[in-house]
Amino acid sequence: MPSYTVTVATGSQWFAGTDDYIYVTLVGTEQCSEKTLLDKPLYNDFERGAVDSYEVNVGEHLGEIVLVKIEKKKYWMQDDWYCRYITVKTPTGDYVEFPCFRWLVDDKEVVLREGRARLPQDDKRSLVKQHRQKELEMRRKTYRWKEWQPGFPMSIDANRHRDLPRDIQFDSEKGVDFILNYSKAIENLFVNQFMHMFQSSWNDFTDFEKIFVRIKNTISEYVMQHWKEDFMFGYQLLNGCNPVMIQKCSKLPDNFPVTHEMVSVSLERKLTLEQEMQAGNIYMVDFEALDGISPNRTDPCTLQYLAAPMCLLYKNTQNKVLPLAIQLGQTPGEDNPIFLPTDGEYDWLLAKIWVRSADFQYHQNITHLLRTHLMTEVFAVAMYRQLPAVHPVFKLLIPHIRFTIAINTKAREQLICECGIFDKSMLCAVWLCVCACVRVSVREACACGCECARVRPCRCRLLIGHPR
Repeated sequence: MPSYTVTVATGSQWFAGTDDYIYVTLVGTEQCSEKTLLDKPLYNDFERGAVDSYEVNVGEHLGEIVLVKIEKKKYWMQDDWYCRYITVKTPTGDYVEFPCFRWLVDDKEVVLREGRARLPQDDKRSLVKQHRQKELEMRRKTYRWKEWQPGFPMSIDANRHRDLPRDIQFDSEKGVDFILNYSKAIENLFVNQFMHMFQSSWNDFTDFEKIFVRIKNTISEYVMQHWKEDFMFGYQLLNGCNPVMIQKCSKLPDNFPVTHEMVSVSLERKLTLEQEMQAGNIYMVDFEALDGISPNRTDPCTLQYLAAPMCLLYKNTQNKVLPLAIQLGQTPGEDNPIFLPTDGEYDWLLAKIWVRSADFQYHQNITHLLRTHLMTEVFAVAMYRQLPAVHPVFKLLIPHIRFTIAINTKAREQLICECGIFDKSMLCAVWLCVCACVRVSVREACACGCECARVRPCRCRLLIGHPR
């Protein structure tokens, strides 16, 4: 009588094990095995991190094993189980691995395919073709589209983290780790006292030294000593979290009328401003997307302000990036002058502070939130809806976007919602900033297909928009 050895690996995360009944059915090209209960006498099966092996006896050879069906049935109360993979050893000694990496919740049945990546044209048997189709049909019912706010990219249809499919929720270990790291960062930065100190205003530049009360190291001390200097301003723009704003400038925009006479004293190569631009030494950052956005009122008693500055940068002979000229608004005029390094010390310093403030707002709302989190979620949802687990693109993407939908849902629930943390700590309303950038750039930057086209009209298509 042929015998197949079935090895089952349970996840190592918290609460991955189960006491429920686990059944397996092997589906071959010739026939199927009977549903077999995986149970060893006097043994605690499917414990967290365990790898257990069981014998499945059949009357005749099943042929090539193409699918494995797992069923979980309640023992005395529902007990979720996380299965990593199942390996089948055939009577001829061959090993076939079936990746799972998902939770079995309630009385659930999961059908797994062998783990090698396969395109649709690689499926020759009707059995695996049907499995591919059924998997996508089930996924489209589970991963549904929703527009969270008008103007935002489409997201998953879930109001809270606990409403998400179990497989894409943070596991308990990840959630606790997230909270601990957040608490540690708050403590290290002394944020509560820091925010209270600046709730209304600050009185002196030395107040900023209190930011690093809990963090003392060579870098923090060096920054506090040199943060007012032009080289540090350029260094932080280039090496900070938002360098994508820096663009090479070969021609000045009409609304930024900087002349050679204004900046000649700052140029080191005895070239004109035009010649420096042609030589590739002039760069620019432009926060146009912030123009016209009304600032928040994080403190009802304090007026707050938001600028949409333009900043010209110069790569000098030492290859350092230095600010050359700053205009704090998008429309030039007497009430919107161009600030220069030759201006008064504090005029020039405050102009640089305004640029850094705008850079922070732009990074948090657009570079990070919109272009990293929200746009990635569009592709994550489309991937789940359009690509089965055996598709090579699914295998390529899944490690990178495993928790994207979960963290975004938590952000919509706690961070960027009305009266959330962003509203209490940021100068500009998230939805205003994101919508402004969506209007300006998403149509140009995002290439989507049938599924992703629901975000905004785009110029070209990707295969991810079509079932594969």
